[in-house]
Amino acid sequence: MLDYIPKFFTKNAIVLYFIALIAVSVLFMGNQTSFIFMLFGMVEVCVFFHFSNQDSIAWKKLSEKAFVNKIFVTALIIRVIYVLFSYYFYTIETGKPFEYGTADSYGYHETASDFVNIGWNYFVNYIKSSTGVSDLGYPTYLSVIYWLTDDSIMVARLLKALYSAIACVLIYKIASRHFGYSTGRMAAVMCVFMPHLIYYCGMHLKETEMVFITVAFMERADYLLVSKKFNFGNILVAILLAGSLFFFRTVLGAAALFSLITALMLSPSKMVGKKKKLLVGSWVVIAVVFFMGGSIMSEVMEIWEKKESQQEISMEWRSEREGGNKFAKYAGAAVFAPLIFTIPFPTMIDPGGIQQDQQMINGNNFVKNIISFFTILGIFLLVFRKQWREHILLLSFVVGYIGILVFSEFAQSERFHLPTIPFVLIFAAYGMSQMTNKYKRYYTYWLIFIFVAVIGWNWFKLAGRGLV
Repeated sequence: MLDYIPKFFTKNAIVLYFIALIAVSVLFMGNQTSFIFMLFGMVEVCVFFHFSNQDSIAWKKLSEKAFVNKIFVTALIIRVIYVLFSYYFYTIETGKPFEYGTADSYGYHETASDFVNIGWNYFVNYIKSSTGVSDLGYPTYLSVIYWLTDDSIMVARLLKALYSAIACVLIYKIASRHFGYSTGRMAAVMCVFMPHLIYYCGMHLKETEMVFITVAFMERADYLLVSKKFNFGNILVAILLAGSLFFFRTVLGAAALFSLITALMLSPSKMVGKKKKLLVGSWVVIAVVFFMGGSIMSEVMEIWEKKESQQEISMEWRSEREGGNKFAKYAGAAVFAPLIFTIPFPTMIDPGGIQQDQQMINGNNFVKNIISFFTILGIFLLVFRKQWREHILLLSFVVGYIGILVFSEFAQSERFHLPTIPFVLIFAAYGMSQMTNKYKRYYTYWLIFIFVAVIGWNWFKLAGRGLV
């Protein structure tokens, strides 16, 4: 059993990235991404894989207190540096401290600013005209930050850095309970350097706060299930955290409650006794009736009923819009499902002067492509060894949320995968810890598959727009 992230895996991943980047640039000469986005990708890939290997070895002998302090401080420093860098980078590139294709993020900023500057009447009118409960949480939270800091964008993002650093510590706690301290440390180290989690700290989107609340819920729910003492306070905290997710993304709240209910039903009796299942289950049922009543239930049902038609309509629109990809209409759940842990693939080309944000995070997506091998292996081993029920809380959340995502119009959007990233890394750490020479051979095959998929994906993006 490995207690660190081997250099064999990280070194080969870095080499493959450079080979893929060169191959795409040569094959699609004239349409390759700009050097600045290549540089972003190089940093994203090299930092994650190099330091995941190096620090999983360097930190594994630290005491628990020293290790927790190390991951928190390191994660916080990295994220604060990125927040400061991205603020001024975007200001230089776009004229304001927001990303290239800003839409939702600037909308949240303006809405929160209006809450503060226009006042209560605007807030009431916003609630009345809001498209759903999930539209209320982040603008309201952001308006409180603005009210306290005089509309400070920087403070709001520095808080994201803090939340993300705390989430790394919570992931260590969750992973350690499930798979032992060495695997927990591997998962935490990967969280510290995971480029997706760093990237969203520099954006005015709700994803970082959602990830923090989700991880906090899972940590409290997990503690609630394994704790030998019954404590109403623990139940209340877990339920309130799950309920708050409905105000950020409806399906995320539903997935959180689904995972807790599933864990109560399927966890082995040696882990969760019948008395606890009954007591906790009763309170969860009350919470479900409360949170899933009224408009929230209507939103959930609407999302479920329209899941296939919305995906089809969205893919059709993407294929027919100006600058769209004519092949997009052929994508759907049948295509996304087998690859849902792996997608999206990196955009290493410039598809006609658009999608700068996707080009900028090409390294982020490549990291996810590689890590998904270990995630899939970890989940497979749990099922094959019939140990899945011992980890049903984590599994049911990841499978439940991703299962909804497969049928949605956002299956290919890395932003909507973000709430599962910390838990995907837990399973990846477990998969790495179980590596043998037999599985190492499959990793080599996986790298070949990713190389072919990256070439194919970039061809798809160009060919669908008539650029090759």
